[in-house]
Amino acid sequence: MTSDNDTVALVERALDQTAAVIGGIGAGQATLATPCPDWDVRALVRHLIGQDLRNFIVSARGEAADWRAPADGFGEDWVAAFRDRAGRLLEVWHAADLDQPVAVPGGGQAPLRSRADQQVAELAVHGWDLVKATGQEADMDPRLAEHALAWSRRMLRPEMRGPDRAFGVEVPVPPEAPAYDRLAGWFGRDPHWTPER
Repeated sequence: MTSDNDTVALVERALDQTAAVIGGIGAGQATLATPCPDWDVRALVRHLIGQDLRNFIVSARGEAADWRAPADGFGEDWVAAFRDRAGRLLEVWHAADLDQPVAVPGGGQAPLRSRADQQVAELAVHGWDLVKATGQEADMDPRLAEHALAWSRRMLRPEMRGPDRAFGVEVPVPPEAPAYDRLAGWFGRDPHWTPER
């Protein structure tokens, strides 16, 4: 079982990794396509900063976030905006009781730490999306992908997949493939995706 310190350390590592990936986005890359359908680089960064981090803070407090609310604005310095909100999120996680029971979609309860696991998964997947979209040679931490896979294989149900659903149909990937290839496939992405030039 992962300790509270280990769980928060994984969230911090995922935030640091994502900030580095955002920092590696080059001038003129904002309109590039990403493996996340219908989102270009700018839209995906907007989702990460203006929606995910806002809602992650609410979730880390044990409250219910409004995922339908549009993303907040944050200016043109993407890295500074991400790091500012990431810092606020970590303050909440460091003060949280990860064993506190919280409501889960579909009914029932789970420990608050499950929301930290969700955040690691979201950051790992979208970090991979941005790396693929922008052609970065980023050193992605496989521990984050493995953790995200372990959590999401328990949580992502078949009815969540398909057209007009939150997740695409799983793309089969060999079990010996690198961790991020397996993570991408599990979340309905083609690990060999390349942008159209």
